[in-house]
Amino acid sequence: MRRLPIYFLIDISESMVGEPIQQVEEGLATIIQALKSDPHALETVWVSIIVFAGQAKTLVPLQEIVSFYPPKFPIGSGTSLSKGLGHLMYELRSNIVKTTYEQKGDWKPIVFLFTDGVPTDDTSAAIAEWKQNWARTANMVAISFGDETDMRLLGELSNDVMHFKNTSPQSYKAFFKWVTDSIKTSSISVENNSTGFELAKTDDETISKIDLSKPGDYDRGGYVDDNFVVFAAQCQNTKRPYLMKYGKVSQPSNFGGMNFETRAYRLMGAYPVDNSYYELADKSYENNVSSDELIGAPTCPCCGNQYGLAVCSCRKIHCIGDEEVSTCPWCGSQGKYTSGGGNGGFNIGRAQG
Repeated sequence: MRRLPIYFLIDISESMVGEPIQQVEEGLATIIQALKSDPHALETVWVSIIVFAGQAKTLVPLQEIVSFYPPKFPIGSGTSLSKGLGHLMYELRSNIVKTTYEQKGDWKPIVFLFTDGVPTDDTSAAIAEWKQNWARTANMVAISFGDETDMRLLGELSNDVMHFKNTSPQSYKAFFKWVTDSIKTSSISVENNSTGFELAKTDDETISKIDLSKPGDYDRGGYVDDNFVVFAAQCQNTKRPYLMKYGKVSQPSNFGGMNFETRAYRLMGAYPVDNSYYELADKSYENNVSSDELIGAPTCPCCGNQYGLAVCSCRKIHCIGDEEVSTCPWCGSQGKYTSGGGNGGFNIGRAQG
């Protein structure tokens, strides 16, 4: 039986931390469970999961769904779409069986790309390679999670650019049902010797196709995702890493009697992560944000210390409690902390988001 390879290329950058990555984990598990009960999918579908942040890795090698077990998703720093695409193309070259005189090869692979932000690197070379070597031999569906993705860039990869409005747990369920139905219809299509790529109908409420021929605010650009500010920190007591995520908001201000809207970032949450965060992080990047732009500060999600955003003289972040002298888990320095940087705030090193 010829295989229908399905690749999930998933953005696991820091902006996905919290509910989005949890919903993706549950959604992928739901997809696999549904496909295991579908006779057409069981016959043809093979699945692989590739994740990318500052680095990319294969989380699940290409395998038949009967033996597939949904994985736990890590989080990393940065959104290196070029490394994600590069790793995807490496896997395609390594695993796809081509048709020869002696055998029928695999059906045209289908790639579902999930991303929620803008790439933090230069994607031009990877996109050029995709267009030259893979655009005609693989089907890609590029899906924006939310409103802040660079959809014009996704349009260079695929004619099927979808907008998923990830507004509620119910919308996630509807979205992953659409992905499942699309895989099922494609597996039926290959059995009928048709195209092997047929997306399910969308409801346009949860997921809709983007018409990039129409004018719109699609370009986001830049090598830092300004929709979120994420700080990478380490717990003083447990040494465990954690992330603090802030979402962009506008707030009114007055200067010289004139009213303005100024940019700020409101706390969305703090989340413990495991040490795979460092494995998938892009360590070459540095950028700052002013403490004046931040609204709210979390407790430490690892030990409960009342302040999770203390900045050491080494410029790394950790938590502090009611101890008289704190110890930085990054550099080992000891000292007493004060509460501010005076007028104008102070700069804090941010991750790429």
